[in-house]
Amino acid sequence: MQRIRLAYRDHDRTPVIYTVKEMAARHYDLELEVLRIPGTEEYEAAIFDDACDVVVEHLEYFFGQRPGQGRVTMFGAPVIESEQPLVVRSEVQSAEDLVGGTFAVRPQGRFHTVALRIRQMGLEGRVQQVKVADTEVGRWGQWRKVLSGECVGAFMSPLYLPAALEAGLKVLPTAKLPQVEHYAQVCLTSFAQANDELMTSYMKALVHGLALLKLRRSEALDIVNGEPKRLIGLDDPAELERWFDSIVAPLQIKPYPTAQAIANSYEAAYIEYPEVAGFNPLACWDLHWLKRIDDSGSIDQLIAGLA
Repeated sequence: MQRIRLAYRDHDRTPVIYTVKEMAARHYDLELEVLRIPGTEEYEAAIFDDACDVVVEHLEYFFGQRPGQGRVTMFGAPVIESEQPLVVRSEVQSAEDLVGGTFAVRPQGRFHTVALRIRQMGLEGRVQQVKVADTEVGRWGQWRKVLSGECVGAFMSPLYLPAALEAGLKVLPTAKLPQVEHYAQVCLTSFAQANDELMTSYMKALVHGLALLKLRRSEALDIVNGEPKRLIGLDDPAELERWFDSIVAPLQIKPYPTAQAIANSYEAAYIEYPEVAGFNPLACWDLHWLKRIDDSGSIDQLIAGLA
């Protein structure tokens, strides 16, 4: 059996990862060894330190190359739109009601995405931003600054939205932001070049997992009720299903990125990592494994079979 060491950082990712792992074992004679690397520095260094073969996370850090590090290959984008809801106080009716106020920004991971969203809303230069760490308000608890009146709005993960709504805040509808999001796939170019057949098998397993999540909800939930449920720590079946549906909704079965999603991810990257500026983000991407199986018609056949 072939094997790939797959690393992630946050347990939120496990419903997707473990579904792909199961499809890999069932259908493609491929073992995915799933590894959690929780520290940011350790996660960012993992493929360079040979701690893993593939990283499944968001990928802004990898757009830039540092001295002594191998080249990287980005080869899949299961999510190409960011759907973080904007929570505001109940009296807010439109974006114009936020002018002159301050947004609470979570500084962990792609904080510039908030600036991109503010720009998309027509509020650039008309509102302020303040960074509020999870250590101050709890994981994804920046909404507490809105509730207290210190801030006018906060973008947050939909997984953690109920607490904000129960406290009396509401969601102000906003447009989705094109961006390469969670579950993006990255490996060293040297690994990809040395393992073309293995990469093809892994891409087949990735697509199969995404298809199962999108098209066979009950079967995918059976997988998620195993190790992912334990790792996330959700004992309430209804809450686990809410998480599942929220995670699955933005997934695309054919994980091609788009030019705008790459562009926004790159902008977020060079703000957070200045050494990335000037790098051509397209130089990292290699989609030939996905295109190979897509052109063969096997993905469409898979979708038809599962549907």
